Amino acid sequence: MKDQSRRKALYMISVAAELTGMHPQTLRVYEQRGLIHPGRSRGNTRLYSQEDIDRINLIAYLTDEGINLTGVTRILDLQEKLEERDCKIESLTQQVEALEHELACIRHEQKVQSLVRYNQSMPITFIHKVVYDDEAEGMDH
Repeated sequence: MKDQSRRKALYMISVAAELTGMHPQTLRVYEQRGLIHPGRSRGNTRLYSQEDIDRINLIAYLTDEGINLTGVTRILDLQEKLEERDCKIESLTQQVEALEHELACIRHEQKVQSLVRYNQSMPITFIHKVVYDDEAEGMDH
């Protein structure tokens, strides 16, 4: 929910310029260069979100450090790719964890089935002890 509120286009160009200490024409140039993508009202007025304001401030910081707009564009593109990769890694990590859990459940079920199948003559308390003592040992690792 926090991300969505940061993306909501609220500020007209004059307010965005004041918040960032930039001239409105500079913001228009940034838009023309593809550095920012403000929303538009029904009347086609530019509307900037807090996310846009933060991005403009980052652009200002980078240009103050001596990086030209071409370099800034490249940095921002790489930053977006890194964020996409981080999301993909997080998603894959969750999938691996889910598969590991599923595999552990399958192995547990197979172990129980094999004990029941091959130890029909043994008391159920023995089978229970073997299954749950082995699981407790596995959790220590």
